[in-house]
This record gives sequence, C-alpha cells and structure tokens, in this order.
Amino acid sequence: MISINISKKILATSLAVALLTGCATKNNEAEPTNSTGMNKTQTGALIGSILGAVIGASTKGDKTKRVILGGAIGAAVGAGVGYSMEQQAKEVAKELETDVDNSQNAQIDPDNDLIVSNTDKYVKIMLRDSMVFETNSTIPTQEAERKIAKIANVLKKYPDTIVQVVGFTDSRGSYEYNQKLSEKRASNVGNTLYNSGIANQIYSKGCSYNKPLVPNVDTKNMGLNRRVEIYLYSDQAAIIDACVN
Repeated sequence: MISINISKKILATSLAVALLTGCATKNNEAEPTNSTGMNKTQTGALIGSILGAVIGASTKGDKTKRVILGGAIGAAVGAGVGYSMEQQAKEVAKELETDVDNSQNAQIDPDNDLIVSNTDKYVKIMLRDSMVFETNSTIPTQEAERKIAKIANVLKKYPDTIVQVVGFTDSRGSYEYNQKLSEKRASNVGNTLYNSGIANQIYSKGCSYNKPLVPNVDTKNMGLNRRVEIYLYSDQAAIIDACVN
C-alpha cells in the first residue's frame, strides 16, 4: 500500500505532469510538439521518468539507485505508450502511401480523400464516402476494401489496439434516415476490417449529420461531410464520443 507521503509526492508530480501535457500542439508536423519543444514520445518519457523517480525514491534501499531505477522504468513506460500511437499512425500512413497530416485544414481540402492524423489520445484515419462507397450504397468498393486491408496489415502487429469505426452523413434527408445510413456504413467498414483477420476489438457507430466538418450549404461541402473515420486507441480510457468531440 502506498503511504500518505508517497501519495502526496505523486499528487505534486501529477500537477507538474498536467502542466506539461496541457500545452497546445503545432500543426503540419509529423511529430507534434508542445511549448517545451518536445514531441509526445519525449513528453511521455519525461512524465514517466518523473513518476518513476518519485515512486523509486519512496521505496526502501539506496536512494540514488532507487531514483535512477524508478526513473528508468518510468521513462520506458511513458515513452512506450506515446511511441506506440505515433508509430501506428506512421505505419498506417506508409501502408496507405500517404503521410501523417495533423493540420487543421487537411480534412476540409477536397483533394484529400484519405487522411491519417494522430493526437495524444488516438490515431484517426478519415475516408471520404466518395472513395469508399458507390452512390446510394453502404457496401465498400473493391478499392476501399484494399485500403482497409492495408490498415488491417498494421493492426495485426498491434492486437491490443482498440478500433472504433464512425460514420457521418450530410444533412439531406431526415436525421433518422441519416442515422441508419451512417450506422450501416460504419458497420460494413468495421466488418471488412474484422474479416481481414485482425484480433482487435472493433466498435462501430453512426453520427447521422452531427459534427459536420463544414456547413452543409452546397454540394461541395456536403461531399466533405460524408465520411467514415477509423479511430485507433491504446485502451478503453482513451475512447472519445466521435459524434461530439
């Protein structure tokens, strides 16, 4: 059991961690950084080192050795989580013959029908409906199946990664109709992933015409809003409500 003194030390360290992780990220960079100038992997390693050192210093044995050992263990754990998600984003992008693009404007560029990005919590692969489905269809095309299979090739290396497939529509038609359409398209993409032979947990959901990327004012904008997003999470705690966030 952790003593009160250790708990206080961890609480103080957590405040320092919050200051490190609460910084904004830059756009147009494969390695997003915060105001400390470190990418997520480096920040994760630093946070892990601090926590590991605190715990190490609070256990029995030679203090110097305990702090060094605790810091080393913490750094390995912290860097491992950040590196894994960044690495998965890079590997998915490579399989899909593109780059990781974290710029805010990437998703509203009509020339981009496939975008791989990542945040501190997840990797996101956005697929335009025009690239995945024929008009009025909910079944992925053969070309889309090939791209989904490439995503599966990466996921086979990361069986613990949790997959969430989310469908979005434009605002034409009723909310209920679009809800069913978005659910069906997300489900079919999820099934295509599952049938690729991966062992990952896969969830699917539809968002109807919630969370548009741009206002549904014309045909061009509506085409941008019709999409499927595939989220990759390190664990259950990282899962977001993609219809809102």
